[in-house]
Amino acid sequence: MKRILICGSNGLLGQRLALMLSTQTDYEVLNTSHQRSFVFDDRLFDYTQLDITKKGDVKSLISSFHPTAILNAAAASNVDWCETHREEAWKINVVGVENLVEAARKVGARLVHISTDYVFDGNHGPYSEDDKPNPISYYGKSKLASENAVRIGGIPYTILRTIVLYGARIGVNTTFPAWVATNLKAGNHICCVDDQISNPTHVTDLAFAAVKAFELNRDGIYHVCGKDRASRYEFALRIADVFGLDAGLIKRVKTADLKQVAPRPLMTGFVTLKAQTELGLNPMDIAQGLMVLKREIQTAGCN
Repeated sequence: MKRILICGSNGLLGQRLALMLSTQTDYEVLNTSHQRSFVFDDRLFDYTQLDITKKGDVKSLISSFHPTAILNAAAASNVDWCETHREEAWKINVVGVENLVEAARKVGARLVHISTDYVFDGNHGPYSEDDKPNPISYYGKSKLASENAVRIGGIPYTILRTIVLYGARIGVNTTFPAWVATNLKAGNHICCVDDQISNPTHVTDLAFAAVKAFELNRDGIYHVCGKDRASRYEFALRIADVFGLDAGLIKRVKTADLKQVAPRPLMTGFVTLKAQTELGLNPMDIAQGLMVLKREIQTAGCN
């Protein structure tokens, strides 16, 4: 029986992976995150606390559980926080990954690692896997460093880069659709940029790719994102439409107007042909993804 270790199980992707793999009888799954408790404590899921920045704990757990594959969904992903908390961001995004790589090497496990479009500068998207990274934020730099740690680690690995991940989850939700919907429901005016253009990605598509990556033993880097390319402003309008909210509260602005702490790559998006061909990915478009999100919220009571 294959053993799967999920890191970051309380996050958006981690929760989806836990649910997806819980229905598979061929796998023994151990869920972990740095929190003491699991969001699915009411279910019969195996869970233990693990802080990936603690090298000894990572080594001990992986040597005892002896996973076939490690799915790393743990990261510091708040872009502005990473810009102002660089030492902590590096510890989570790079040192934590180095710890997983070292432990994986000793047990022969495949590492499926999640990365981001922020490894690119956003000058000429959409990007293929062969395009040269050039991050402009500290978050992007830390994620590129984590990719490099995986690539030179001497282990079987798959790196999945993704963009603007969204979906329903239990607990506090910081995804873009949740932010838009929460504010519009409250009657708040929001500012959304029309010059950051990329492909919003429903978490189901990324979880599918992660599972296929270890099932098919695919090596290397894969770009995984939604089918449609849109600005944040256009995406917000679509969210308002699907959820029946007042689009008149959405103000169109430029990225420079927001004066955000960390610089953002403006024009990204991915070419997903490799993931479609080798992983069997059939990504949702924005309409499909938002309808799935609406249905999930209604049926599961997620935020």
